[in-house]
Amino acid sequence: QDEEKWDFILVSDIHEVGSEKEIKRKKFLDELSKKGFTIKKIEEKKLFYGVRAPKQIFRKYQWLLRNPDSRLQNPDVHQDVPVTTRIRIVNFILQNTMTPDLEKLDDLIKKKVFEAAFPLHEKEEVREFLKEKWARWRDIFSQQPIEKIRCYFGEKVALYFAWLGWYTYLLGIAAVVGLVVFVAGITVFNSSQVSKEICEASNTIMCPLCDQKCPFWLLSDTCTYAKVTHMIDNEGTVLFAMFMAIWATVFLELWKRQRATVVTNWDLYSSGEESQGLKGWQSSDGMEHMPSVYGFSPPRCPPPQIAVLIGIAHALVIYRVIATALFSQSNSEFLREQANTMAVMTGAVLHYITIVIMTKINRRVALYLCDLEKPRTFSQRENNFTVKIFTFQFFTNFSSLIYIAFFLGRINGHPGNYVRVAGKWRLEECHPSGCITDLFIQMAIIMLLKQTISNVMEYLVPQVYLPLSPLQSPSHTSHKAGQTLTAVRTPWDVPSVAASHQHPAFSPSAVIQYSFTTIFVAAFPLAPLLAFCNNLFEIRLDAIKMMRLRRRMVPRKTNDIGIWLQVLEAIGILAVIGNGLVIAITSDFIPMQVYKYTYSPCMTENSTDVDCLTGYINHSLSIFRIQDFEPYTKPGLALTGLCCRYRDYRNADDYSYTVQFWHIFAARLAFLILFEHVALCIKLIAAWYVPDVPQSVKNQFLERKHNNLCKELRWVIPQKV
Repeated sequence: QDEEKWDFILVSDIHEVGSEKEIKRKKFLDELSKKGFTIKKIEEKKLFYGVRAPKQIFRKYQWLLRNPDSRLQNPDVHQDVPVTTRIRIVNFILQNTMTPDLEKLDDLIKKKVFEAAFPLHEKEEVREFLKEKWARWRDIFSQQPIEKIRCYFGEKVALYFAWLGWYTYLLGIAAVVGLVVFVAGITVFNSSQVSKEICEASNTIMCPLCDQKCPFWLLSDTCTYAKVTHMIDNEGTVLFAMFMAIWATVFLELWKRQRATVVTNWDLYSSGEESQGLKGWQSSDGMEHMPSVYGFSPPRCPPPQIAVLIGIAHALVIYRVIATALFSQSNSEFLREQANTMAVMTGAVLHYITIVIMTKINRRVALYLCDLEKPRTFSQRENNFTVKIFTFQFFTNFSSLIYIAFFLGRINGHPGNYVRVAGKWRLEECHPSGCITDLFIQMAIIMLLKQTISNVMEYLVPQVYLPLSPLQSPSHTSHKAGQTLTAVRTPWDVPSVAASHQHPAFSPSAVIQYSFTTIFVAAFPLAPLLAFCNNLFEIRLDAIKMMRLRRRMVPRKTNDIGIWLQVLEAIGILAVIGNGLVIAITSDFIPMQVYKYTYSPCMTENSTDVDCLTGYINHSLSIFRIQDFEPYTKPGLALTGLCCRYRDYRNADDYSYTVQFWHIFAARLAFLILFEHVALCIKLIAAWYVPDVPQSVKNQFLERKHNNLCKELRWVIPQKV
């Protein structure tokens, strides 16, 4: 049975006999044959070489892979080699086998001599268990078999799914709280004093939204928009933002404890990835290779790529400006009335399209920069790639959101002196009830599209591609040590050969989703709920892809999620800053509190029988004289009067900022400092109070070391008779 198992598959195009690529391929295969590898060839539209290593290789390499603290091992002692270890050993040999031309497998792949190298899915008990109990939609609410995943895919993949499962589990708590906050906002949909004033402002004439042919409009026309805004922007939002800042810290601290428990059971707690890797430069024949010479190249900074991403964000801003103007001049009454909302929604869809396109480009650029840096180890390359891809993806996903949250309606100037794009189109304005609804719409559309269209395409594309790849061939030959032999055909699974290889550990998309659920959650309380539902499907979708639609990946050992933990901690800090800024700047929470406790009837008239926010809308709108419009501005006819209103705190005579503006500015700054200090203090207290490693894990680790030491000393200290 063992003779029918193949460790790796090498894929190559069919090259002309005597061509340079054919000669390089033969030299590499000859080097493998010299080491005792059995190689089987299958020819279809491409060439597939099955590779199987001799048994004696694994004894020595297993000793090199040992955990020094676990037990004393003799390299001559025969032990069964786990399949994951076997794959890692063969992969190491393949990657370090050098041809007479001093070329390794990676070099040959870059030169198109080989297309790919990957292990096969095997018809073993663990795989069948995972296909039936893990890679099924019916098990969506079942606990994951992490130990089985580890036995088949290795520790790194198992740790990824352990993290994703733990994240989803705790995300359920945040989803419930967010849903409660959202429902509480719905209960005040018709009872908000501010919304009532907007709905009753049938005599308040607002300034036009564009320069040419845009009419003056009544504030009461946006009654529904105002109700939706105050459904999102309320006191519960502040509490939920604080809760999510604390949740992010507690999640990471509890994950550290969970990780320590899992890794201890795997006997990897004290060992880093480097100590788990293959050591030295020893080959299967006992000879030592010289260390690879790496040409030093300083790290390539990615400002050009980030500049491109920021430029795309600017293009989206320009689109929204132009779209608002066009919708405002439309012949459709609905488009004219909902011009700003339509611009936000179409802009969000366009932003999603740019995310899909730039994700592929960002990955290629990040890989290219990593190649330029020439890292010495796999871990260094992985860390470099992680930092770059996350930076690129963060700017791709959040640049437009940052503009809406912190710049929309604050850098546009005022009537008579607007800030314009290319001297022609003026920037957008916020609704009189605030800009937080724009941020809500943007986040909702992007998250929904990413979690529906992207996942559906990710699942369907391999399903469609797989039947179109007839890669199994009835004819093949086998050779060992240069001799051609006849061999029995091995059933190489189509998914193993046809599907592309994508490593889910560790997925940048999961961390970007984590950013969505924490950084701007104050504007979108339903983000944790959407993320929770998505992750339930994502876990099973990844499982189905890995078991049925993707090639088997090379197992790797690790005892943590690496640099991603630092990224998650940085996101936790950004969540505090981001939510503090959303409440202080984007939300109308601070201006309403300043009015309530400084300028409201409750303070000035000592009235107790009226709502303290009575008169807030009139207080927050400034007056503009129509004759002060720029000469080239041609608005439609005013409904009544010679003045219009706009959202700002400016004097009616010279349009300078009023005292109220500076009061609100100071209050925003004070709240931001207070919120962030309180939230960060709570984060630090939570991080200090919750130890990273449970005491039981420490005791278990020390007990294991003690037992191993006692076993070793039995062979050193003679027993007393």
